[in-house]
Amino acid sequence: MEDRPLADLFEPATRERWLGLVAGVLKGADFEKRLVSKTADGLRIEPLYDPAEPTPQPVRTPGPWRVVQRMDHPDVAAANRQALADLEGGADALALVFAAAPTARGYGLSATDVDALDAALQGVMLPLIALRLEAGGQALEAAGLIKALAERRGEDLAGLDLDLGIDPVGKLAATGSLGAVWSDIVPKLGATLRDFDAAGFRGRALLADGRPYHEGGAGEVDELAAVLATAVTYLRALEAEGHPLERARDAVGVLLAADADEFLGLAKFRAMRRLWARVEQACGLDPKPLRLHAETAWRMMTRRDPFVNILRTTLATAAAGLGGADGVAALPYTQALGLPDAFARRVARNSQIVLLEESGLARVSDPAAGAGGFEALTAELTERAWEAFQAIEREGGIVASLSVGKLQRRIEAVRETRARNVATRREPLTGATEFPHLSEKPVAVLDVAPVPAPAASEFGTGAAVACDPLPSGRLAEPFEALRDASDAVLAKTGARPAVFLANLGPLSAFNTRATFAANAFAAGGIEALSNEGFADEAALAAGFRASGARIACLCSSDAVYAERAVAAARALKEAGAGTVYLAGKPADPDALKAAGVDGFLQAGGDLLAFLAEALRRAVTG
Repeated sequence: MEDRPLADLFEPATRERWLGLVAGVLKGADFEKRLVSKTADGLRIEPLYDPAEPTPQPVRTPGPWRVVQRMDHPDVAAANRQALADLEGGADALALVFAAAPTARGYGLSATDVDALDAALQGVMLPLIALRLEAGGQALEAAGLIKALAERRGEDLAGLDLDLGIDPVGKLAATGSLGAVWSDIVPKLGATLRDFDAAGFRGRALLADGRPYHEGGAGEVDELAAVLATAVTYLRALEAEGHPLERARDAVGVLLAADADEFLGLAKFRAMRRLWARVEQACGLDPKPLRLHAETAWRMMTRRDPFVNILRTTLATAAAGLGGADGVAALPYTQALGLPDAFARRVARNSQIVLLEESGLARVSDPAAGAGGFEALTAELTERAWEAFQAIEREGGIVASLSVGKLQRRIEAVRETRARNVATRREPLTGATEFPHLSEKPVAVLDVAPVPAPAASEFGTGAAVACDPLPSGRLAEPFEALRDASDAVLAKTGARPAVFLANLGPLSAFNTRATFAANAFAAGGIEALSNEGFADEAALAAGFRASGARIACLCSSDAVYAERAVAAARALKEAGAGTVYLAGKPADPDALKAAGVDGFLQAGGDLLAFLAEALRRAVTG
């Protein structure tokens, strides 16, 4: 046989051939509905992308991203022990989260003077790590403390990798108040940078933080636009205060939330660097790498089955790192439950070390270059975010847009879309809406109670700039509320609210829908009481009475439903079932309703609303 290149043995792989094969599988079904998806803010996600020519992509300063650990324990001594353990265990950056920061969530470092801060950082060699401050309305005070600490220790500010994290716009978005008019805040920002620069500081004073917008429900487009608008506002403020534009550019950093959607997440971080390069070009500046921070998203964290959070944060970390983040703070998997213990912090730290040291993910500056999907998503995010940024600029800038609620309204629309997607399980949350585990064991967190955050703001004492604050929420919260209600019933009565699965016919007929129903009811804390199926209605009625449940759900195939569902529903009602559901989408729902079926559990329906009503009926009858 004549040797031929492998390429000659097979037909060329073309989009047309692929579409033909897909059409055969779909068998007339709609291509758009089955294979094309959209994000909450309307980005189109194709099932297949053509190869792309690499687009010039700004990247981070050469080297791996930094492993950042949050320092947020209220007790100074405990915070110090945690920080030293993290640094000894492989972290090379700390985020000092003070109690006044919205991201402290009731905890946070309580160092209010230089002595306390010195104790918190005892044994920490500041020139060897990166340090980022989060202090909300007390950002100027926190910056002063770190400056005083450097002076006490004889550290040269020029030798420290330091982000002061001052973000008045982010505070406005998160809390709804600045306490002063913007024209009074600008001189404070300029004076702070001037004072630090005089002491040799060369780091970033201001931070454009995307977390308030992300936690408020923003999609990738609005988060990028808000962050870019904030960074440009800070550029203008510093330039107006006499700082050279080059120094103003170098004094601004950006922080984005990293989600578990690795494709969109990676593209978002790449898009942020492209957007900043456009700003530099518009300012006539020679490009320099943007200081781009990342923290895994609070929005995606769950209290139920929290071990899944390890997978989420690992995906998010990989996406941020591959997308060009300079440092990533991975939230410990128990963060939504309380203050994480040493084990949870170790897992958060080690997951990054595995990605960096064992997987080598940071060894290529831009691994997504030329990949059709990533290039297309990056380009679309860049263009859409630039348009959204320009819309904010037309509204007078980020402060003005927030003050009149225009940006909030756009984010609200995306938040509502995403909430519907979660309620219908179009956006599944493993452990909360999919594959819930009603018998999960509790995990440990530190025995430290949260307290209200300090309300003071150094930016002013009045309320001259105010707006509707963006809410800070997690996607799983509505379903977790149902699970909490179920736990309360369990604690009070010794048993969970239950649903009797009325399985009809043989296992092959009911198994698929019984499994679907048990999984769905468990998402609301309702325990499914299953069985091996019932051959007749008398046995079905007896099984329901013996179960002690108040509600029932018919489960079987469409063929069995056509023969037996009406009679089975009547038998259940006569046996005392206050509510009868049916799993699936029947051909004749009216006949079933007439027989006593109260509702239908269907894929794609509003599961949250369904479960809220089912839980009420399971408890009260």
